Amino acid sequence: MLDINALIQTIAIAALPVVFAITLHEAAHGYAARHFGDPTAWQLGRISLNPLRHIDPVGTVLIPLAILIFSAGNFLFGYAKPVPVDFTRLRQPKKDMLWVAAAGPAANLAMACFWALMFKLSWVVPDFFAVPLARMAEIGIIINCVLMVLNLLPLPPLDGGRIAVSLLPHRLAWQFSRIEPWGFPILLVLLFTGILGDIMNPLVLFTAHAIEFLFGLY
Repeated sequence: MLDINALIQTIAIAALPVVFAITLHEAAHGYAARHFGDPTAWQLGRISLNPLRHIDPVGTVLIPLAILIFSAGNFLFGYAKPVPVDFTRLRQPKKDMLWVAAAGPAANLAMACFWALMFKLSWVVPDFFAVPLARMAEIGIIINCVLMVLNLLPLPPLDGGRIAVSLLPHRLAWQFSRIEPWGFPILLVLLFTGILGDIMNPLVLFTAHAIEFLFGLY
């Protein structure tokens, strides 16, 4: 039987780390794109730390909420409205594509480290605040590791696919980029067959444990 009170508590605790994990990932792409010459996201007001500018009703709200309900909060996933990037406007499109693509996962790594610090802070704050802060920090570490690992998979249009296109020789890069229209269907097939989980779970756990070890959380 669904425990409504427990669900509400989980949503309240998870909301902040989930929303910012998703939206700051997209904002980071916009910051990087502007730095390397493409002002598209800036002109559209998408370079912002305001989550409301990035929230997608389905990807940022409904999907994480459904996962919380049906998986008891054991796994969280979602997405925001993609920040528009015109790679042709970058000063060196093929080279700069790498840094624009890498900015999102880098933001998730930085946020995972931030939540590790918050977990450590929970050891010294008053008891009434320590438990929710520790739980929020745990979710923050995991969701950011999930998004970082997922987006680094070498499959266009994921960030890892963009990075691969940037690094490959021109001919191979062009051929590889032609996979992009099929990238999302391929991802769905991998998800529903369980292959995606088999690939991601060890990488996510390794990354989370590495961060926990680095910050002395064991």
